[in-house]
Amino acid sequence: MADFERRSNGPRGGGGVRKKRYRDDDDFDRRPQRRRYEEPLVVKVRRQLLTIAESAARRPEDDAKSIAKTVAEHYDDEEIKKTFIDLTLDLIVEQPLKIPFLATIALVANGYKPELVAELLKETGENLQRYIDLGGWREVKLLLRFLGCLQSIFEGEGVFAILEELFARAVDLQTTSSEDLLGLELVKVILFTIPYIMASSVTGFEPQASALLEKTDIIASTPHTLVDLVNPFAIKNSSEQTVESVIGLLQRQLQDESTRGWELTCIPRPWKVMQEETAADEPAPAGPGPKYSFPDIKVPSPVPNGPRALFPEVYLSVYANQEMETVPPTSDISSSLLRDALVDTINILDYNRIAAAKFLIDVDCYFSHNIFVKRATPFDKLRDIAGDRSTWKPEDVAVDAVFSQLFQLPTPHHKLVYHHSVLTECCKIAPAAIAPSLGRAIRFLYGSLETIDLDLGHRFLDWFAHHLSNFGFTWKWSEWIGDLDLPEVHPKMAFIIGALDKEIRLSFAQRIRGTLPDPYHHLITEGKEKDTPDFKYASDATPYSKEGKEIMQLIRKKAIDEEIQPLIDAIEEQAKSLGVEDPMLPSTDAFVTSICFVGSKSLSHVLSCIERNKERLLAIGPKSASARRQIITSTMEYWADQPGIAINIIDKLLNYTILTPLSVIEWALIDNLAAGTILAKTHIYEMVSATVGKVTNRLRQIVAARTQPGLYEPQLSVLNETLTREQADMRSLFKLIEDTIISVASGSNDGMMERGDSSGTLPEDEVIRQWGQRWLRTFRRKAAVEESFIAEAMATAAPIGTMAPAVSEDPSASTTTMTDAPDAPADGDLDVADVDGTL
Repeated sequence: MADFERRSNGPRGGGGVRKKRYRDDDDFDRRPQRRRYEEPLVVKVRRQLLTIAESAARRPEDDAKSIAKTVAEHYDDEEIKKTFIDLTLDLIVEQPLKIPFLATIALVANGYKPELVAELLKETGENLQRYIDLGGWREVKLLLRFLGCLQSIFEGEGVFAILEELFARAVDLQTTSSEDLLGLELVKVILFTIPYIMASSVTGFEPQASALLEKTDIIASTPHTLVDLVNPFAIKNSSEQTVESVIGLLQRQLQDESTRGWELTCIPRPWKVMQEETAADEPAPAGPGPKYSFPDIKVPSPVPNGPRALFPEVYLSVYANQEMETVPPTSDISSSLLRDALVDTINILDYNRIAAAKFLIDVDCYFSHNIFVKRATPFDKLRDIAGDRSTWKPEDVAVDAVFSQLFQLPTPHHKLVYHHSVLTECCKIAPAAIAPSLGRAIRFLYGSLETIDLDLGHRFLDWFAHHLSNFGFTWKWSEWIGDLDLPEVHPKMAFIIGALDKEIRLSFAQRIRGTLPDPYHHLITEGKEKDTPDFKYASDATPYSKEGKEIMQLIRKKAIDEEIQPLIDAIEEQAKSLGVEDPMLPSTDAFVTSICFVGSKSLSHVLSCIERNKERLLAIGPKSASARRQIITSTMEYWADQPGIAINIIDKLLNYTILTPLSVIEWALIDNLAAGTILAKTHIYEMVSATVGKVTNRLRQIVAARTQPGLYEPQLSVLNETLTREQADMRSLFKLIEDTIISVASGSNDGMMERGDSSGTLPEDEVIRQWGQRWLRTFRRKAAVEESFIAEAMATAAPIGTMAPAVSEDPSASTTTMTDAPDAPADGDLDVADVDGTL
């Protein structure tokens, strides 16, 4: 107790002993004191740099001033100086949203300690040169953006000098080939740098910007021949939104902005705020500081391509044509600048989806505050915003950027699951803001299913099912009840069926049925609710049922091949007596169906069955091509109610080479084309696409082996022969797909002509033709991408006939090497020299 009282034992109120109070505990706290911890200055600077502009509760201008002053005052501390410079350069290429604020720190520091800024600019120039030499054009763009924000501290033309040099290289590339893409990439770097120069604190460079825009207009405004190939809309429709190339759109926006005096309302200008304010409680720096020569940067010729494949980019928004604008319209340059910064953030932070999602949620912290409405503002409340105030929702801008990468053609920069997980993390961080935004995006994409590219439609399907699985499979399915009357070949009905199938794969049928309104229940058939499909040979009415049941029992008992062979022979003998053209078909069906039944418990079970019977399965194909395709038929029929499991098994059979890629394509697009209706089945596209992917991935591995440095004869000839053979096989595969689908796309398929009244004009016929057109476009694009990849990779490969350099036999060279080598104890091992003769 804090106070202790001693009372007398006398009567109450009597003249007892006076109270005595002890205050020892009040005067002295005997509890152990925690040692005071003072954060080291270098840690404080690092923390402030890493968190600058991340909180709306703190002004980034105050942090910028604090960091600049601290580092300038402790310039002699090598650890603080090195931490500041290294971390600033890392943040520029890793967190591009912070570039204007990092530039502000440098501008302030220039007034306090010019030597610090000079060293920072020197390091920036070295990094910029290194990335140019490597072809890292994204990093080049970000470093130039940082330097563009610092245009006011450069002498003469500043950043415009390097932009002019980049444009000269772009002209050279475009002159060499009109299909060049690297030149377009250089022009994109130029165009994304100009607005940051014009938004900096410098003035008087309007003529240079206008002159540069006049030059880039020739390249940027000319549509590239491959733009149509990456158009997200495959079917022309009068109601579809128009999509423009990113570079053409940006060129037009910059030209419009130049006529408005370079307002650039979205770019934050913390340096302007600091210039307008005067600090009353601390002395201002001596002045704006000295000016510097721009770093000496050389752009090599020819310009390196870099590690990333280049393709034209188009601007896609999933919030287009809404009643209220929730994202910047394409007429506003903010649409391109916001998208570019967010896309770079998404692609750079692929190693940390949570950090990427956090930056997306906080997008309004990194741009001008007056361009966004408050986070999580309901869509209906946007109508109440008075005057000319912006109605752009920060969460919509963020979600739009993620979908632009998820739906990038021909392929996104990262695996699709990364973009799925970023959206999931965004939902977890800010559910009230992101969930309604995703709902509107889903409705836009669902409404575009009839015109959207086939590949993108399936990406949407995969993401939709995956996203629902993370949030209890809840969705407003009642909105789509009216579409349940559509034919199964209609894209919307095909999407609903495919989505439910994907959900069942991610959960189980009974649970999914419980999340659906009653009108959907007929889509969850009884067969889908069975864990193990029925074994058709269990019925005596099935032909060859006796032998089928015995084969199943033998496989279950892990019998050897010699025990199964008599039953196979018996089935084939019966088939011959019944006049079956290929008796291997019924025997293969009984054998494969038995494997599927015995292995139906799990994927590991069926793989074990396949492993044990691999030799027999491998022997089927060489004997009969139709029997090899019967393996696929039997697998698909057994798992007819759960096709996802079937195509997974087929994928594994391809790995075992029991099936060939050609046999899978023939089964899907020749044996089971069904007048083109099979093209509407989502699992069929999944199977065909995965099969083509195996072929192209193998070819890319061979190309990588063929193009590695240090290869000589005879390895070059062996690899070249393998590459030629595999490339021919790939071309045959794509040709088979095209030859089969082109008749469906044109409406000349025999099966289509025989449907109904043979007129080919049934209501479903046009839908089927559109499926054919979308399939044709998608696989033509895949073929073109692979051919382009091979041609580009082989352009720098060592030519056939290159021999290894001769090893010198000069005895004096050998003696010199031994003399110069350091002494080492003998260990009985020989030093092995590399091919060039050096140790």
